[in-house]
Amino acid sequence: MPPQKATSDVFHAIADPNRRALLGFLAYESKPVGECVDELGITYSAVSQHLSVLREVGLVESESRGRQRLYRSRFEPLQAVHDWTALYRPFWQNRLKGLGDYLNRKDSEGQE
Repeated sequence: MPPQKATSDVFHAIADPNRRALLGFLAYESKPVGECVDELGITYSAVSQHLSVLREVGLVESESRGRQRLYRSRFEPLQAVHDWTALYRPFWQNRLKGLGDYLNRKDSEGQE
């Protein structure tokens, strides 16, 4: 079976910490690859590959300005991640409520 393409979905695209860092860095302002290289401290080639993965799933868009290509994050594709993680929200709310109840009991016991 051939290996699955790394750019097949948003989940895989955001699995890499460098790609997540790029999304954050490009969130508010379009920037050229060179600034991304400086920010991440990895090679130009690596940044270009990460941008390619993000662009393929729609998390990054690019525009040409003169001789430069500028990149900016797009967050709409992350809706799928949000929707999926929302399925687990009741579990974590229940766990945190249980922890809060436990800590309140311990605090009450300590004050007697």
